Amino acid sequence: ERERGERDFGVLLLSIGGLTGRSSGLLAPLLSSLDSLYSTCPEISLCVCSPTMPEYSVLLPTYNERENLPIMIFLLNEAFTKFGLDWEVIVIDDNSPDKTLEVAENLQKVYGEDKIVLKPRKAKLGLGTAYVHGLKYATGDFIIIMDSDLSHHPKFIPRFIEKQRATGCDVVTGSRYISGGGVFGWNLKRKAISVTANHLAATLLQTGVTDLTGSFRLFKKPVLEMLMGQVTSKGYVFQMEVMARARLNKFSIEEVPIVFVDRVFGESKLGGAEIVSYIKGLLWLFFTT
Repeated sequence: ERERGERDFGVLLLSIGGLTGRSSGLLAPLLSSLDSLYSTCPEISLCVCSPTMPEYSVLLPTYNERENLPIMIFLLNEAFTKFGLDWEVIVIDDNSPDKTLEVAENLQKVYGEDKIVLKPRKAKLGLGTAYVHGLKYATGDFIIIMDSDLSHHPKFIPRFIEKQRATGCDVVTGSRYISGGGVFGWNLKRKAISVTANHLAATLLQTGVTDLTGSFRLFKKPVLEMLMGQVTSKGYVFQMEVMARARLNKFSIEEVPIVFVDRVFGESKLGGAEIVSYIKGLLWLFFTT
């Protein structure tokens, strides 16, 4: 089954006319490497016996992700179809200079317009507004938000769905900092910054969430629509405010462990400006929520 999947995806890479600049021969070792990074996570057994299956919409903002997007879409398709789940991906590209949108258009031809929905924007306008934009076109009962750079592996999505079905909660958030979770590919400095940032945020905001800066989450659609109408922050603070607003609205929140892997292609967007913005935003949330 794995060999067949690798062969099919090799055809996919060829079908997009070499836009990614990567040979299909690189796929097998890449997928093998990704699987090894997540090998500590147990397989998920998800019951799909319900006669009326809900649909899941994935909001996928992109900016310069032409190399990552084909692999991400392949893995999303694999994760959903393995359990017979109904799904769609809303790709919100902010006019990427590397022509990510062209890759997305070719992926749409492969998977179909019902699975890959393209809703590009004219400029880089921020993560929060990307979710608001994509949410307008989502048809799913549940909304999943995640990074498009392969830091969040789609194989964890069934775990989110399983938790939501078992508890009936409004929000399921992935955590690197509970048993079974973790981080791979960061140096000690980056890990220290993340742990410190989350511990400080958890202490000040008292949301009951261990990974406030994470961005791998599942929401009931009406819940996310309400939250998006209230949240005003940008950048890394945006993710914290979503959880803070969810707590204020008394929405039920559950956590599941995930393994975060540093991006495979491209560069990390974390810098000094983001850290300063985080500190200012955290203090603002502390005094306003």
